[in-house]
Amino acid sequence: AWLQQCVRHFPLVGMLVGAAAACVLWFAAGLWPLPVAVLLSMATTLWLTGGFHEDGWADTLDALGGVVDRERALAIMKDSRIGAYGAMGLTMMLLLKAAALWGLASHGLAAVAVALVWTHAVSRAGPVLLMGMLPYAGDADHAKAKPLATQVAWTSVGLAWLWVALLGLALLWLSPQVSEGASPGHGVARGLGWALLAMIGVTFGCARWFSRRLGGYTGDTLGAAQQCTELAGLLGLLAVWAPVPS
Repeated sequence: AWLQQCVRHFPLVGMLVGAAAACVLWFAAGLWPLPVAVLLSMATTLWLTGGFHEDGWADTLDALGGVVDRERALAIMKDSRIGAYGAMGLTMMLLLKAAALWGLASHGLAAVAVALVWTHAVSRAGPVLLMGMLPYAGDADHAKAKPLATQVAWTSVGLAWLWVALLGLALLWLSPQVSEGASPGHGVARGLGWALLAMIGVTFGCARWFSRRLGGYTGDTLGAAQQCTELAGLLGLLAVWAPVPS
């Protein structure tokens, strides 16, 4: 029951993880080249979270990547081994996140710090929304994430997204200008807004995907949704703050 109550604070956990990653990147960038700093920052998030979101992403791809029925897909998710779909998808996910962070860091350390905090927070609110929208798809009595095998109350969903709203206001208030050629605050607001829209869109896309293939969510699909929304947010911010010159 305590974990059911904690889901409303998942975005706060994301803020802390993102802030830790930003601190490591900021410090490492003063000692080593940016690619090294970015990888150390990513390693920090993997260490803090135990990599269970990435594990969920890989398991979800193994289960849903092939043409299998619902029961077979759920059985594949319980297998601790990583298959071809999972290995390829996990590699691409890590490479894309590293490239996006490198692009943002090249534009300015302030930009990547804001991006890390924002995307880690919002990407943890997305799975909470999924838990409010969808039923649990697996066997709740034998689930790896048994405390999360019950639909979340909409009150908890609302509180989770309240954290997102408060963070957005705080970033607009505290952040320096990170987008060239914009009036103070305008570049930040535009970037956060587009990233938020991208992450919400991906969350609903994941909900449709999981509902169609599984009839609901599992612990692994929540991790997959977090990874997809985090990447969507980074790419959205990169498109606004560090666009390709025309």
